[in-house]
Amino acid sequence: MSLPLAAVPAAALEEALIAAYAGLERGDTAAAESSARMALEIDPASPEANALIAEILTGRSRFEAAAAHYRVALADGTGPLSWQRDLAAALEAAGHDAEAASTCREILGRRPDDAATHRRLARLLLRLGEPETALEHAREARFLAPDRPADLAGLTDLAEVFVTAGEPLTAAEMLEPALRRADPDGPGLPAARLLLGRAWIALSEAEKAQRLLAEVLEGGGDAGARAAALLADLDGAARGSLAPAYVRALFDRYADRFDTDLVGRLHYVAPQAIRAALLRLGLVDGAALRMLDAGCGTGLAGAELRSLAGSLAGFDLSPRMVEKARARGLYDEVWVAELTAGLAARPGAWDLVVAADVLVYLGDLHPVMAAAAAALAPGGRFAFTGEVIDGDGFRLHEGRRYAHSLPHLHAAVAAAGLTLELLEEHQPRWEKGRPVPGFLGVVTKPV
Repeated sequence: MSLPLAAVPAAALEEALIAAYAGLERGDTAAAESSARMALEIDPASPEANALIAEILTGRSRFEAAAAHYRVALADGTGPLSWQRDLAAALEAAGHDAEAASTCREILGRRPDDAATHRRLARLLLRLGEPETALEHAREARFLAPDRPADLAGLTDLAEVFVTAGEPLTAAEMLEPALRRADPDGPGLPAARLLLGRAWIALSEAEKAQRLLAEVLEGGGDAGARAAALLADLDGAARGSLAPAYVRALFDRYADRFDTDLVGRLHYVAPQAIRAALLRLGLVDGAALRMLDAGCGTGLAGAELRSLAGSLAGFDLSPRMVEKARARGLYDEVWVAELTAGLAARPGAWDLVVAADVLVYLGDLHPVMAAAAAALAPGGRFAFTGEVIDGDGFRLHEGRRYAHSLPHLHAAVAAAGLTLELLEEHQPRWEKGRPVPGFLGVVTKPV
């Protein structure tokens, strides 16, 4: 009995596909491709044939062509998730980051718990200039697939997102225990150590970074060359300030106990001292000043100085600190920003800028004084506190805070075109049961 004519192509298609799979199992990709292309001649829209060709082309690093075949394979919307994942990988390898990200989102629409796809999407979004959304997916990937040293490459890939997007502390927390348990001869070890070294640099942990990068350097290769470059540029103090990522991580961790520790244990009185100094200079409650609290923390200075302000804005590098400040209900506006960037956001907008216990996270004071001068309206004031040392310049002391000499402060104020209106001794906090020597200053922008 003869088969119906319609059954003949179907039978031929199935035979070609079986032959293609057999070729793959034997490792004979040429034969597999030949059979898969025969299947495509019978049915150019065959999802299975297109997926087979795409898999073979991917193995040959022909990602553009592979992606084209995966698109056909998935055209009817019924293809397996594995094909979608492979399409996303091919698109990323071909440089089509936006389409790869869109494909990842489609996968997550079907499988929200796909950790590998969250990780890929985080990496893609970082390249597409969406660091905050990238971090959301990186956090989800970490939650879904807890740190496993057996997958050190995947862990390193994820940690790279955290380091690059500004959360190096998370990367360090992931990598450090994984490296302790990892195979000492594992191929992914140099890359993981290198990335942990980058995390320590971002967190201003220079000694930890140096030890780790020295080990990577000894191993040679590409990782060793990159370690050498990082070691050559490692001196955190020479950069003029603590790394923003370190400061952000420090205060994100510190936010919940910040007020209690700072006021109760460290005898922090900078806001009160600044208010007293401003009143001596003639300011009065109800002055209706446009005031900016630069490095506002949880809002301690805002609470003390609000009565001098008609409008009060603030910013801080730590998102968790900003949440605490916003919850006080004192600020008309509060946002996340690095110090000089926050000051530069609105040139000439402020009658009073306050930086209480902020300069201790900066080395060279010239940039911040210049930024404050640009932020102030004519006649506006910049009030600040800091820690002091004898001699010249500035120094990062063991408390991971900078102390500045008075000659350095005077030079920075003069270079910014500001006038020093008040400079007096001030004890910004206590450390180890003793007051820390410091200064309180108020400078004015000429009218």
